[in-house]
Amino acid sequence: MNERFALYLPSLLGGGAERVTLNLAKGMAQQVNVDLVLAQATGPYLSAVPPEVRVVDLGAKRVLGSLPALARYLKRERPAGLISALDHANVIALWANRLAGHPTRVVVAIHNTPSQDSSNANSLRGRLIPLSMRLFYPWADSIVAVSKGVAEDFTKLTGIGQVEVVYNPVILPDFFTRAEEPVDHPWLTPGEPPVLLGVGRLTRQKNFANLLRAFAEVRKHRAVRLLILGEGEERLALQAQIKELGLEADISLPGFVQNPYAYMKRAALFVLSSDWEGLPTVLIEALALATPVVATDCKSGPQEILAGGRWGRLVPVGDSAALAKAILTTLAEPRKAVSLETYAGYTQQTVVDEYLHLLRGTRVSPPVLEEHPV
Repeated sequence: MNERFALYLPSLLGGGAERVTLNLAKGMAQQVNVDLVLAQATGPYLSAVPPEVRVVDLGAKRVLGSLPALARYLKRERPAGLISALDHANVIALWANRLAGHPTRVVVAIHNTPSQDSSNANSLRGRLIPLSMRLFYPWADSIVAVSKGVAEDFTKLTGIGQVEVVYNPVILPDFFTRAEEPVDHPWLTPGEPPVLLGVGRLTRQKNFANLLRAFAEVRKHRAVRLLILGEGEERLALQAQIKELGLEADISLPGFVQNPYAYMKRAALFVLSSDWEGLPTVLIEALALATPVVATDCKSGPQEILAGGRWGRLVPVGDSAALAKAILTTLAEPRKAVSLETYAGYTQQTVVDEYLHLLRGTRVSPPVLEEHPV
């Protein structure tokens, strides 16, 4: 196992792109040597990096400041391929490879709909994101979007049409085992009222405020509780909203948890309330565990994941009344068996093989998938 590949991130904060990249690193490390190169080695996922993945700390305070150190790393180590995630980090990775003399094949991944990040054309960030993509992303050996919707959004914004769609490595080998681990929360025990679950960073994008409004309506009709796992800058505002709604006894914000799968397995319903997404991995995880789901029909991902509503209900973005109605209807239905079809394209091995194909410039056949009990 002489090949070495690198994955570059600003840090290992508890976001979806970071978790996806870590899952990818874990899977690749079973076949090749892997470096997880971080502008700053910090964040809650750092403790989850397995020993077979080498962490390279560039020691930068900001992503831009990691440019010289990343260029030195590429020139010194000469990994066969580099995967970068997150828009601003992607530009740094492309510049670093150019400064290093192009020793490495670079794949840049787009995890969110870029038009959302550039929606404020009057802001400096809003103007720079599409401009930097148009100027520098063509330097990449491959551009990867995590969903068809993200690919279409990127092409519409930049005019760059050559984009590969590779889904996220969501279903890991230990996924179903971890889902059976015990959960230290009194609401998720037999005999308690059903629990609705939301998972994600407490940010405007996830629009948990809309979920709280919908939950308040649901609570008028039946006994039910709500757990939202994650941390972020919206915590204080959400706590204030919970107090205003008088629902402190029925809503809990436990913060970031290392194993959300065990919560998903025991929840009565998973709710995605986002205003926009790239490919919401939590929705895929809930589906694989046969947990009923309700999601906003946001750009992008839910339409693809739920097959236009076949695997779960889709409601308009920001519509708390429609969200509440979908939650009540779904809670009243029997829990359905899960099909391999719902998550086959998101297994770790499938996605790892796709990325290694891009990094090597070779083509591999997808592996045969096996059913898993839930």
